[in-house]
Amino acid sequence: MSLSNYRLQSTAARLRSPRRLSRALGELRNLGRGGPLMKRSLVVLMSLLILAAPSVAFAGPKEDVGAATQAWIDAMNNHNPERVVALYDAEAVLWGTRSPTLRDTPATVRDYFKVLQTVPSSYKVVLGEQRIRIYGDLALNTGSYTFSEDRDGKPVTRPARFSFVYRNRDGRWLIVDHHSSAVPAQ
Repeated sequence: MSLSNYRLQSTAARLRSPRRLSRALGELRNLGRGGPLMKRSLVVLMSLLILAAPSVAFAGPKEDVGAATQAWIDAMNNHNPERVVALYDAEAVLWGTRSPTLRDTPATVRDYFKVLQTVPSSYKVVLGEQRIRIYGDLALNTGSYTFSEDRDGKPVTRPARFSFVYRNRDGRWLIVDHHSSAVPAQ
């Protein structure tokens, strides 16, 4: 999330209080009593608030968890193990698609993703369907993704299924459990 989006969401959250909203509108009315430049500024400000309000109003936990999952996809596609590992809680457990062992410490999770430093530049992950459910400060995201790369000039794809469990820590959704398995051949 960009800093400007964060500030806009923060401002919108503060204005949800009826008293604060009333006070802000009163201040805007007082600004409107100024000259033509002040009135023009007021019109521009109100237009921006009206345009931004729908996007702010509909952002919620499901969208935040979806964004956290997309951040994982983006970090994988950038082949950046540190960015991937930063999305996991310190108490996270990982059962990776190609892992013969359960990874339950930050060091073993980091070790699993070191392979990203050696994958071909064609390696990517594409997010498929997903189902996000929120339960207070916990969230589940179940769905599918496809890993692909070119090997010896030929495309290789590996469809897989995932279950991410997230915990909201200080406003940030972190992965606490991640299970991934290959889709069985039919």
